[in-house]
Amino acid sequence: MKFKELFAPSDMTTGTPWKKILMFTVPMLIGNVAQQLYSTADSVIVGRFIGDNALAAVGSAGPIYNLLLVLFMGIAVGAGVVVAQFFGAKKREELSRAIGNCITLTLIASLIIMVIGAFTIRPLLELLDTPDTIIDWCESYLMILIMGIAGTSYYNIFTGILRGLGDSTSALIYLLIATGINIVLDILFVGHFEMGVSGAALATIIAQIISAICSFLKLMRLSSTFDLKAKYMKLDKFHALNILKLGLPSGLTQAIFSLAMIVVQSLTNSFGEQVIAANVIIMRVDGFAMMPNFSFGTAMTTFAGQNVGARKYDRVEQGAKQGTLMALGVSAVLTGMILIFGRALMGVFTETKSLIDLSRNMMSIIAVGYVAMAVTQCLSGVMRGAGDTMTPMWISLATTVAIRVPLAYGIAYLTRSPELPNGAYQSLWISLLASWVLGAIITVICYKRGGWKRKALQRAGTDEEIRDYVKKDKTAQKA
Repeated sequence: MKFKELFAPSDMTTGTPWKKILMFTVPMLIGNVAQQLYSTADSVIVGRFIGDNALAAVGSAGPIYNLLLVLFMGIAVGAGVVVAQFFGAKKREELSRAIGNCITLTLIASLIIMVIGAFTIRPLLELLDTPDTIIDWCESYLMILIMGIAGTSYYNIFTGILRGLGDSTSALIYLLIATGINIVLDILFVGHFEMGVSGAALATIIAQIISAICSFLKLMRLSSTFDLKAKYMKLDKFHALNILKLGLPSGLTQAIFSLAMIVVQSLTNSFGEQVIAANVIIMRVDGFAMMPNFSFGTAMTTFAGQNVGARKYDRVEQGAKQGTLMALGVSAVLTGMILIFGRALMGVFTETKSLIDLSRNMMSIIAVGYVAMAVTQCLSGVMRGAGDTMTPMWISLATTVAIRVPLAYGIAYLTRSPELPNGAYQSLWISLLASWVLGAIITVICYKRGGWKRKALQRAGTDEEIRDYVKKDKTAQKA
């Protein structure tokens, strides 16, 4: 492959599926790791320069921030699916209108989030019984992130569009540049100017804005693929509703997940600042451990979307199998490394021995769950790419709300004692592991039932293809 081709849209409807998936995944994986460095740099620098309580404050802000982002997340997922399908179908006019509508919807979503966030941050923190020692830090950190939400939103929507077009390399380059800027600004604002957690939030926002600008300039140069003109940015009913219809189930999934995390965060807060800080460390390491799964999942969405658009349904199934096997292999290796080098990883965030030991204990509980998540992410990615965004939503709802939250509180309640008045902190992680494993089992069952294929045929299939599938489906059910 020529160097220039790495930065161009990639047609995933031809060639060996696993090679196409891998070539798309690797730059995106590096990019996702770099993006995770945003929050990790905040945590490391805040923990080292300010202390463990500041580290706890940054972590406690996460679930609330994610909850306020769900509207945008829905648009981003819908954008990726629509772009991939129109690109695979070679429909330039529809692709241009879809991208233009994505840009306008993101602006509206950003304004809504800024208004809602400004009035809900403090009440939410108080509702969660955030300790008085960190609540002010949490509020200032969140307020800055929310005020700069447009930069974060547009970066993610633009890179989502690029990935829908099969270009994961350009997003990587821009993200690496922005990550370097974020780390430098973190050290400058927090370490030199002593701006505290507010400085960490400001550094993150500035870096995200730079990423968004770079991504937009790249899109402007893709005139051979689609047209980025003002007339296409006017909302039209078909494309706007199509994006929202595909994206809102994923946005709702994130909302459910964030609400569950907030409920669990309330339980976490009851265990005190030490467990809160350990939870932050685990979530940062978890962010890196989960990156291969998320990367393969996104690759499968793009792969499935383009091939559904090209009506190559057998190729979708072939790629699903190959992509999932690759993800399983990577996750197995990563899990082993986490178990072996876990203590050293925790030591990056803090020098407090008791906190390192506590974090290492937590991570050993959930490590094997990353293998299960490889299956969930890949097969859910296929279903989303095919246009079936509802099934992954229901699976997430079942595993998070019906399994994880009740199990966490149930174990905590059953393990209460005079020494542990709030129960065992391990309840947080045993419940998470159980939800991951059961989620993988349910996802495999739903994928094999083939509802995603029916959705794909409804969106892109010919009448003859639909009749053939219905006939095969009825034959399979009788057998």
